[in-house]
Amino acid sequence: MCPAARKARRRQPPARRKPPPRPKPADIWPPLRRPWGAYLREHGRVAKEGFDYVATNLGSTLLVWLLIGIALFLPAAFHLLDANLARPADDWLGASGFSVYFAAGTDPQRASALAARLQREPDVVGARIITPEQALAALRRESDLGDVLDVLETNPLPSTLRVTIDQDARAGRLTALSALARRSDGVDEVVVETTWLERLAAIRSVTQRLSWLLAALVSVGAVLISTASVRLAIESRLAEVRVLTLVGASRRFVRRPFLYLGVVYGLGGGTVAGMLVAVGLAWLEAPLARIARSYGQSGAEGLELVGFDPMFMATLLASGAVLGVLGAVIASNQRLKRLAAV
Repeated sequence: MCPAARKARRRQPPARRKPPPRPKPADIWPPLRRPWGAYLREHGRVAKEGFDYVATNLGSTLLVWLLIGIALFLPAAFHLLDANLARPADDWLGASGFSVYFAAGTDPQRASALAARLQREPDVVGARIITPEQALAALRRESDLGDVLDVLETNPLPSTLRVTIDQDARAGRLTALSALARRSDGVDEVVVETTWLERLAAIRSVTQRLSWLLAALVSVGAVLISTASVRLAIESRLAEVRVLTLVGASRRFVRRPFLYLGVVYGLGGGTVAGMLVAVGLAWLEAPLARIARSYGQSGAEGLELVGFDPMFMATLLASGAVLGVLGAVIASNQRLKRLAAV
């Protein structure tokens, strides 16, 4: 090697060697695989602590249950209303027809003649005459106007003819038969029975939209109620939470008791909502019976309601539990973030 190259090599700094990697500090509490029995016992203990807290603060817990129950009651009630509005529409789709109202003082023979004429038509299932006396007796029985009706000297109600059309008949046939009855002598008005189905469909559309809107609003309200309640529970056990955080407990471990508390709040609120729905149905039994009789139904069949079944209660309880857990997650995360920032 020439002297110039040797001199240039001496000027270059020696290459730095990388320091050897430092050994990782031993974990003080290494994770252990616990058996399922210990895992379940731990969850059972935490759930018991939640029930003990509820039993200790029963007054505030009942208030929380009532608030969540009222919030869940509104969409549940609208759901049952929509389900029971759909049933008469389905039952009456195959029994369409029309009603013929005669003018007051019309000879009853004209109603009999029109009924006989319509019954000869191939698509007519039946034609039933309701005399003025029968109509007055039904009005007296189904309304509270008995004293007023006793004052009347004459019967103001006209004769009525109820015509039922075969369910397989075309819509145009129903229109033709109602036009035939409208041209008869003594007929004052012809009302096609499918008109109220259209109005019922419009009412169902309104109730469905209201139920979804109320469900969204009251879900937010139920989550806020659960959040505020769980936050109070966290503040009552703040010293314990701080100790667990200082010794290195995970967020999942610290948050677990409050999640169970949210489940208890939600299940209690769902139970209260089911009780409110049952009381509301019992209170509405009498007017529902009058409505059923007005559409020709009688007895237990007219009062049978759909929707209030074990599946409905299970959905109500599950919805309450989910909303309670969401509120508990929000409250615990907020408090743990504040403790971590201190």
